[in-house]
Amino acid sequence: MTVTLADVAARARVSPATVSRVLNGNYPVAASTRERVLRAVDDLDYVLNGPASSLAAATSDLVGILVNDIADPFFGIMAGAAQTQIGGPGDGSGRAGGEKLAVICNTGGSPERELTYLTLLQRQRAAAVVLTGGAVEDPAHQTAIAAKLAKLADAGTRIVFCGRPPLPEGDALVAALAFDNRGGGRRLTEHLISLGHRRIGYVAGPPERTTTRHRLEGHREALRAAGAVEEGGTAEGAEAEDRLTVHGPYDRRSGYEATLELLRRAPDVTAIVAANDTVALGACAAVRDQGMRIPQDISVAGFDDLPFSVDAVPALTTVRLPLFEAGARAGRLAMGKENPPPGGLATIAAELMIRGSTAAPRG
Repeated sequence: MTVTLADVAARARVSPATVSRVLNGNYPVAASTRERVLRAVDDLDYVLNGPASSLAAATSDLVGILVNDIADPFFGIMAGAAQTQIGGPGDGSGRAGGEKLAVICNTGGSPERELTYLTLLQRQRAAAVVLTGGAVEDPAHQTAIAAKLAKLADAGTRIVFCGRPPLPEGDALVAALAFDNRGGGRRLTEHLISLGHRRIGYVAGPPERTTTRHRLEGHREALRAAGAVEEGGTAEGAEAEDRLTVHGPYDRRSGYEATLELLRRAPDVTAIVAANDTVALGACAAVRDQGMRIPQDISVAGFDDLPFSVDAVPALTTVRLPLFEAGARAGRLAMGKENPPPGGLATIAAELMIRGSTAAPRG
């Protein structure tokens, strides 16, 4: 026999409207009354009808978290942290009331799939959407995303960016938590320059991603400031920068193949900066397969400070991004547990982590 809202109300000795208020969390209810309702829900094993509830309310109990690749620790850490804030009130009771169902949407880096997931979440009247990682810098896609997010926001969905800058038309956002990728890239290369490196190769991510562009810009700013290459405005400077840069996906294989290409183009490079720590692992493998030692013959550095970076041999010099902290904050913003930052934008600092994979060049 199916348990109804009326059954719960009768068990708790309250009206059906009061039960609905407790379960939807959209109206203040006395603590003693809420406790009685939740006890009745547990005793009767009542299950709220999600689709019917979402039709009656402005939004449902669903929260979408969009990631490029859930197998990548960069996205997995942020998504997991956000889910800790979305899953429930955190009182450890395991009871219904105020919880949201976090759904991870794996886009595979596809702009089309990103739009598809946002459309599906719109149809489900999602309470909130958290978009993680860098954005695709394509004007048509940015326009489409801005339009889709505006529709979601108009329907009452909270929109939070985590690890990406706001769109040019970002009025729909609750908040954007943007990492200081440019500053982190600059400080990492400044560290290598301070050790004496001047010929530095760079294994970059996909050229269409904001994360790629910002990290590469920081790297080149440091090189130009130190006079390691000519100003990028000259043909010679641009050619030198391009020759020492190879783009590819954010994965180990890309790091391996791009490093071999860099060593072919410029055998005299003394250091390689990788787009992220996973790419850096591939770079390290390529260096070793060429019979060179790290850091005695060539230094290698990464970005993100993923958990395995400290366990690499030697430990990886990298830039730490507070991925868990950012993801948790995004979850709180999505749930309305935290006030948005002033202006809706917060830039999250990056910290240089100096370890054994970088050293002064020989000679």
